[in-house]
Amino acid sequence: MTAKHLTDTTTLNNGVKMPWFGLGVWQTKAGDEVENAVTYALNAGYRHIDTAAAYQNEEGVGNAVRKSGIPRNELFITTKLWNADQGYDTALRAFEESNKRLGLEYVDLYLIHWPVKGKYKDSWKALEKLYKDGVVRAIGVSNFHVHHLEDLLADAEIVPAVNQVECHPLLTQTELRTFCADHKIQFEAWSPLMQGHLDNDVLVNIAKKYNKTPAQVVLRWDLQHGIVTIPKSIRESRIIENAQVFDFELSTDDMNAIDALNENRRFGADPDNFNF
Repeated sequence: MTAKHLTDTTTLNNGVKMPWFGLGVWQTKAGDEVENAVTYALNAGYRHIDTAAAYQNEEGVGNAVRKSGIPRNELFITTKLWNADQGYDTALRAFEESNKRLGLEYVDLYLIHWPVKGKYKDSWKALEKLYKDGVVRAIGVSNFHVHHLEDLLADAEIVPAVNQVECHPLLTQTELRTFCADHKIQFEAWSPLMQGHLDNDVLVNIAKKYNKTPAQVVLRWDLQHGIVTIPKSIRESRIIENAQVFDFELSTDDMNAIDALNENRRFGADPDNFNF
């Protein structure tokens, strides 16, 4: 089912409901900038906020959430375990620190941020403990290729609920999306707007046809593919505009035309070759 409203949810493999659409806060400065961005999003009807320890803005996210007055159970908050903190004991400690910075009763989704070789399996055991202890509602991974997932699943007690990766029309991740669907792992896109590289003739022409922006077309493409998407912005007008994607539907031909743009092109690091 394609989402029809901003608050529509997908049901994860453990029964937890996760909004299809959210606000990402990567590269959003701590303090007023992130607090304002989250406040704009919540005021616009967003109920899903995605942060990470590495973004160094968890505290601001938590402040904005608390000040909003929105009941905690109506919100979905994601944060992530940073690479330097991977390992069993260090992951448990890192979660405690993230939880303190957020200052919320619990975290909805906790992800391993990158597949650090030789460490992500121990980190996953720590996440399984956090899940069993009830301090996180769901656990998952980020930036895992198929072979990372296969390796993890060989020993995991719990199947990841989510895999959040770079995905957009120039990097459609078809094989990975299929693998995740087959294993009931919800696929989620970061950098869905290609870090602003939207001046593509196909996207521009499709946008004109629907009286939408290229960004809105890409976000709609995500939703129609069953991809959870978390576009980042700090501007209130853009945060509102990004969410105006529930009043139109791309035709099959237009979906296929966007699919055909794939170049396996990354704007972020390759999970098989990163040094941070």
